[in-house]
Parts: sequence; structure tokens; C-alpha cells
Amino acid sequence: MTTLICPFGGEAIARAGGLIGEGMPVAVPTETVYGLAADARNPQAVARIYAAKGRPDFNPLIVHVPDLAAAEKLGAFGEVELALAACFWPGPLTIVVPRTAECPVASIATAGLDTIALRVPGHRAMQALLAETGAPLAAPSANASGKVSPTKAEHVLASLDGRIALVIDDGPTRAGVESTIVRVKDGSVEMLRPGPVTAAMLGEASGLPVTGATGSKIVAPGMLASHYAPGKPVRLGAEDFAAGEYAIGFGDLSGDYNLSAAGDLTEAAARLFDALHAGAASAKTRIAVAAIPGEGLGAAINDRLARAAV
Repeated sequence: MTTLICPFGGEAIARAGGLIGEGMPVAVPTETVYGLAADARNPQAVARIYAAKGRPDFNPLIVHVPDLAAAEKLGAFGEVELALAACFWPGPLTIVVPRTAECPVASIATAGLDTIALRVPGHRAMQALLAETGAPLAAPSANASGKVSPTKAEHVLASLDGRIALVIDDGPTRAGVESTIVRVKDGSVEMLRPGPVTAAMLGEASGLPVTGATGSKIVAPGMLASHYAPGKPVRLGAEDFAAGEYAIGFGDLSGDYNLSAAGDLTEAAARLFDALHAGAASAKTRIAVAAIPGEGLGAAINDRLARAAV
């Protein structure tokens, strides 16, 4: 299969919509990372996502919809979930809720669970594709399973070239890390995966305490311990760099690639996966990453780095 890259526009969206209608997945940017989208109602189409990624079939997928009304046809929202949706949608928040009885999403997309992970994206390309297809779109990150997530079209090609038919190119993504994933449980908001929407933001919007994920059962995407692997050993919290290491710096500690010379966590998040891709492509045999502060968006950055280093 030849993988075609098309710049974002009407022609690209029409071509992508046609492929999705035929049950084929296509890569499309969101505000977080590039996603590999297919009709979530079509089990064969979703199976092609898993096949292209080499993804374990027990790992559920996020289903993208154009708005809250479309989300409520697929999942049952309580008062807190509605408050979170009102505050953060469209945007980089995924909410896990019980499936509705009439939910048409294929069970393969939710890994057989009785819950569904839903998101309303805030990116023009994904919203245009949702409008073109009229379908809920299952869309994990557009990379081989466990590899570094793509924030540029060329990152998609790094692991999926020849496995998918089309990549819609709309430049680098803004947030740079995947969406925050939450569910409401036992009077609190449980953060299943940290991301651009921070614990403080969730607490303010919900009025509830925010906790970390509990238990080892996979109930949402992005919960595998080993993920985002660049294919080389990764050393975290570096205070200096050794010969043979691809040096990813932060703040005053520079290197081959600096996530943010200004020490800005938003800039660092947007550049994180690009840095790991650069390290993977370098001739150096190891990667070292400077220490990243843990507050705010730093929690999401350190989460992704910890999984990359497993």
C-alpha cells in the first residue's frame, strides 16, 4: 500500500471521507496528536486500526464526536460529566462513561467494556472529517502501538508508511501530548491519564477531589505501563549528558534538542514527541532527558517519559 500525504483542505477531507466510508482508517491531526481514524460503528474498520498499529485488542479506543449531543447518544452522562464537558469541550479531555443501551459503536472499539471513552476534538481537520462522514470516529494515535506518538505528518510515516492509505497534513499539533482521560467514580474525578487538562483544572470545574487511577485493570486508552517507546534506552531526570546519549534538554540544561529553553511546560509538551522521534532517528544509541518539573502540565510530560523509559 502506498501512503499518500494530502494537505488539509476540501479535497483531502473528501478523499479521507471516502476511505472511511470504505472501512479504511486514515491519519488526521487533532489538537493533541495525529489520530488514526475509522468509523467506530464498523467492526472491520476498527479491526484495521488495530492491524495497522499492531495494538493489543484489550486496549480500548477513544471515540471522537462533533459535539455533546452526539456524545450523549453513545454514553450516559451524569451531572459532573456534563459540567466537565461544558467546561472543556471541544478540547483535549476524554470522558469515560457507561455505554447507552442503543450505542452503535462496535464492541471491538471499546475492547468489550460496558463503558466508552468519548471526546469532542477542537481541531478543524478532525471536525471537518466528522462532518464529512457523519460517523463517530475511533481514533487512537497514528503510530505503531507502543511507539512515539506523532505530532507531525512525517511522524505518522515513521511507523505507518505503507500500512495506511492517507495522512491529512495540517502541520504540527498544538498540545503535543494526548488528551487527559477521566471518569467520575465514588464522588471524585479519577484521572486515568494525565494530559493538557490538569488536575487543578478538573477540580475547579467539577467541585470534586481529583485522584489518580486505581487498580491495574485497563478501563481506558493509554493505561499500558510501557508506551511511547523510541526503541532505545531512555534515562530520565538527567542533570548532565554523557557521550553516546541523545540529549533532550529543558531550561538552562541544553543538549541536542531543548524542549523549552525558557522552561515553559506548554512549549515542552508540544515538542516532547518530536524530541523523542529525533532521538530515535539519531545515530546515538541512548536517549537522556533533563528533569521536568512535576506540577501542572509537567505531570503529563513525566507520565509519557516514564512509559517511554520502561
